[in-house]
Amino acid sequence: MLTIIVPTLNEAENLPELNARVSAALAGVDYELVIVDDSSDDGTEDVVRSLSAQYPVRMISRAGKPRDLSWSVIDGIEAATSSTVLVMDADLSHPPERIPAMLARLKETPGAFVIGSRYVEGGTFDREWSVWRFLNSTFATVLARPLVKCNDPMSGFFLFNRDRLGDRAKLRPIGYKIGLELMVRGNFDAIVEVPIEFADRARGESKMTLAQQFNYLRHLRRLYLRKFGGVAEFIHFGAVGASGFVIDVAVYYLVQGFGAPHQVARAISFWPAVSWNWAINRRMTFGDRRKRPRAKQWFEFVGMSIVGFTINWGVYYFLTMRVAFFDHYRILALVSGVGVASVFNFAASTVFVYSDNRR
Repeated sequence: MLTIIVPTLNEAENLPELNARVSAALAGVDYELVIVDDSSDDGTEDVVRSLSAQYPVRMISRAGKPRDLSWSVIDGIEAATSSTVLVMDADLSHPPERIPAMLARLKETPGAFVIGSRYVEGGTFDREWSVWRFLNSTFATVLARPLVKCNDPMSGFFLFNRDRLGDRAKLRPIGYKIGLELMVRGNFDAIVEVPIEFADRARGESKMTLAQQFNYLRHLRRLYLRKFGGVAEFIHFGAVGASGFVIDVAVYYLVQGFGAPHQVARAISFWPAVSWNWAINRRMTFGDRRKRPRAKQWFEFVGMSIVGFTINWGVYYFLTMRVAFFDHYRILALVSGVGVASVFNFAASTVFVYSDNRR
């Protein structure tokens, strides 16, 4: 038995051809096709009801829930009557004719996560893609490569044994790359890629938006933290610190522009930068940790940062007062102080300000 999960949003016009091609490709195979609909308004329910007289297809409605492709797939996994699950798009970009080859590979390696891949030998993608779409796909793929060892980690066409997911309550996807979520959090013996000819949709509209791309970056952050733990947190903390550093430097020069001594400017520029860092770290770097009262946590972060700033300013003051080179190139002294203080700030943030062990 095979359960095929197809998340949909206004894909009614593609469903008849999808069902016909799946049925032809899986002749002699016991399967069900589960349409998980995200509150479409194009008559999807009526189309599925009509098709169910001819094909083993049923629909799950997510009416009343936030629209989200990944959670549609998870709802489908929960509702599947088979432990063998295949996920594919409704827009006919994924060729149903390749499902038998994917099933054969899963039979060879039952603990594998089998991907319909565009980027292995024999695989292709639509050559009519715009340069922007190609670059966007390539960049997104490069960002995901450290997480999984495969050529097409962005694929939405995949097959696996549901039992390999373990505790499904721990799945935490955002956006549309549910396959990447499952590969990182699942317990799979191998990732196997089967070449496919990826075709662009012929009917309907793409659901890709700028918001979806932003959600992909948020999702990547979660997965990097999941796989690389404290190392990923440190890198993210450093990136937030770098953005705060831009604010710090801007205020530093702005205050000097009003005639203040550079030591005074250095002291003033601390406050907007530290408030920015606290807010972004609370929301993103340590966003998965237990939230505590904002005001109290801000004061703790400021207190920690004042200690870090003392180290920072001390390094800056020492270098500019004792080393002629740094007095001439004061921005390098500032960078040196920030670097030393950043190590202290990360350690204190991890074990104290944003600690999961504190209520």
